[in-house]
Amino acid sequence: MSISQAILRHVPYLRRFARALSGSREGGDAYVLATLETAVADPTRLVADEDLKISLFRLFLEIWTSSPINAHTDHSGLAGDDETGARRNLDAISLQPRIAFLLHALEGFSLGEIARALAVTEARAAALIDTASAEIAGQLATDVLIIEDEPLIALDLRGLVEELGHRVVAVARTHREAVEAISKTPPGLILADIQLADGSSGLAAVNEILGSLSTPVIFVTAYPERFLTGEPPEPAFLIAKPFSVDSLKAIISQALFFDRRSHLKHNDKHK
Repeated sequence: MSISQAILRHVPYLRRFARALSGSREGGDAYVLATLETAVADPTRLVADEDLKISLFRLFLEIWTSSPINAHTDHSGLAGDDETGARRNLDAISLQPRIAFLLHALEGFSLGEIARALAVTEARAAALIDTASAEIAGQLATDVLIIEDEPLIALDLRGLVEELGHRVVAVARTHREAVEAISKTPPGLILADIQLADGSSGLAAVNEILGSLSTPVIFVTAYPERFLTGEPPEPAFLIAKPFSVDSLKAIISQALFFDRRSHLKHNDKHK
């Protein structure tokens, strides 16, 4: 297998990680493209005697963290104690703790692999994950709409979401049920299967919902590679079936992180 073929095997998962880390499909994919271009221009940036996946993720992180916007925490322009607390809570899980947690929970990296990707000790990697877990546990709870046609999967999602401290306001099985559900209780987060019981697409249902409601969305699918090609439209937040508590926690945390940060910035601009 050539080096380019070996790299391509890891690209969909690098896209998944990059989108979750940056909070958008466009932003994540742009950093992945920059990583691939760097690897082509200077193959020595990929460590020859190291696992290619780890080396690729480390190169991505070097490029991502080299951007000032990704390495800066802004606490200015805060209006009150509640908002200050919310901003600090969100910013506290940025940078290395958030990266370490995503590598562990979303991508399944071991402590040793995280340590190598971040160029830290294993003890430091463990401490970063613990820090992120503690901060995530302190995030504000929200109302969640689940769009899922499989009863057992919907039950699992409900249980995990409630375990994380959130409230499930409805479980919809079809496009129509999903649209009707938001008219009763607008959710703060949507978890959506991509293929629904009536043969419709969860993507289509969510697109209709987002026409009248601004809320973060996480898609759930048994075939994540199909939606990590880099061709729009594709979701920013994607979790694969079967999912674990940690992977769901990681993605929910990221979705709420960027949603609440965008609201805080919006409020800052209008004060």
